[in-house]
Amino acid sequence: AKDYELRQYEPAKWVSTVIRGESQKEAMRQGFWKLFHYIQGKNDREMKIDMTVPVTCLIKSGCADFKISFFVPYEHQDTPPQPTDSDVFIEERKAAAIFIRSFGGFASPEKYSEEAEVLARILRNRGQPFHEDFFYTAGYDSPFKLFNRHNEVWYFKK
Repeated sequence: AKDYELRQYEPAKWVSTVIRGESQKEAMRQGFWKLFHYIQGKNDREMKIDMTVPVTCLIKSGCADFKISFFVPYEHQDTPPQPTDSDVFIEERKAAAIFIRSFGGFASPEKYSEEAEVLARILRNRGQPFHEDFFYTAGYDSPFKLFNRHNEVWYFKK
């Protein structure tokens, strides 16, 4: 469809952390740095790992916990280094069909929420069943990239 896409994702490992009781913006900042330290060598192999995209953030309705995640690069999917920070963990996400809406610019928590609402409305209008109690934000660009930025919101298909 012109206003969203449906992607099929294979099972994959992500390195994640949960930040509780902060604003989404502050949770993203804190979570990013915890995960960045992991890829810079704060892991059981003291191994540097390439930064990947997207950086995702799980948003659950009525919940002040935010799960921030980096995709584990393909060469480390089988045996990723284990985090040494007790707040950081490796998670395996199952294969999933995901409805995705893309947008440009600098994404704020408000912009992500607006885009998620638009996507939810479109999916409901088209009779597409999806998990409405949570969505993911996905950011693809460094904060230093000024133009042609790419952001997404994700709803999982039921």
